Amino acid sequence: MNIQTKFDANPAPIQIIDGLTDTRDVLAHARKNALKRGLADWFICDVDAHHVESISWHEVVKYIEDPVIRDNAMRFHSERTGAPPYGLNGDLGLRYTSVGGRIPHQDERREKIPDTGVHRDVELTRRAMDSIGVDNMVIFPTPMLFLGMHPQPEMEVWLTRAYNRWLIDRILSEDDRIKTLLCLPFNTPKEAERTVAEFADKKGVIGFCVPSTRYKPVHHNDYMRLYSMIEETGKPLAFHAGYHWHDPSLATVNRFIGMHALGFVWCNMVHMTNWILNGIPERFPKLKPIWVESGLAWVPFMMQRLDDQYLMRQSEAPQLKRLPSEYMRDNCWYTTQPMETTHPKALQNTLEMINAETQLLFASDWPHFDFDLPQMIYDLPYLSEQAKRNILGLNAARIFNLEPTIRKNLMY
Repeated sequence: MNIQTKFDANPAPIQIIDGLTDTRDVLAHARKNALKRGLADWFICDVDAHHVESISWHEVVKYIEDPVIRDNAMRFHSERTGAPPYGLNGDLGLRYTSVGGRIPHQDERREKIPDTGVHRDVELTRRAMDSIGVDNMVIFPTPMLFLGMHPQPEMEVWLTRAYNRWLIDRILSEDDRIKTLLCLPFNTPKEAERTVAEFADKKGVIGFCVPSTRYKPVHHNDYMRLYSMIEETGKPLAFHAGYHWHDPSLATVNRFIGMHALGFVWCNMVHMTNWILNGIPERFPKLKPIWVESGLAWVPFMMQRLDDQYLMRQSEAPQLKRLPSEYMRDNCWYTTQPMETTHPKALQNTLEMINAETQLLFASDWPHFDFDLPQMIYDLPYLSEQAKRNILGLNAARIFNLEPTIRKNLMY
């Protein structure tokens, strides 16, 4: 019997996964893997997961403060079909993340939800938390992460504020396992300050987020008061990466895989360079920046490259008292996803260079096609058990001031 005949005689069952598939079915193996590795009694915090806010956009737009914009948005949804949600921008037609054999669960998230008395996004998040095996999950929007490139800066303000108010009222209020790093309308600094002033103490808000896909320089003096306000709250500021195929620097890339590989790193590399060389860590030593969804392989490159250039031209970065790499190691935090694992020795060296035991935070990026599971950290042979526990949850408990309480349910 040849190999092909043997396979045909014992066909493996194929699970069809689409936007209607139950989250618990998609993640069935994740739950089994967590139980197998004994993670039931480990505190695990997922620092980067997503929900598809556009499905609830008809609810979100009701929170728009401007009555004319709010009326336009509500009419748009009641009178038009087949169009992108009102006000959102982005290269919707260029998102190939679900084709080519990838899990398309992120596209619609329209699985059936029984009436549980809470919002459907709360139930979906609970399903993900218990399937992956995490005790707290930090959620971000998805299409809204492109608002930094919106041609109408005021739209970023209206939509970000509406979304933040909706998220606090409808999602965070329902389950204190769910947290967020609240999005800032960063292109308008005064409005970003207003967001911090109004929402810093709201339930579930454990920090703030700058969607990194934008051209605003993070070191501009207009942002210094914002950074001071965030520093005073004691909460961190995340830079959540994204791609932008219309960026001129990526215009020659003709494959989604290439743009995706470069885009999610490029925006945070630029912001990190400006953040460090303009002395932001010296001006705000208690401000905790987190670099989200850029993976880790870029960090050693940046450390070496910036150190090399700084040692030759220190006069151009007079605020610095240490090497750029030291600020990147001691004053910055990083999330794991997507953790590049194809070169194990390189990954081990990377984790040493960033002092992963204290500076690295586990992130799944669920439900995107390239999501990771806690086993990615647990299975690394060169990390001590304490380092694994820190990365999977205890570092997050420290930086976000969370109680490291076990609240997962792996036995449903």
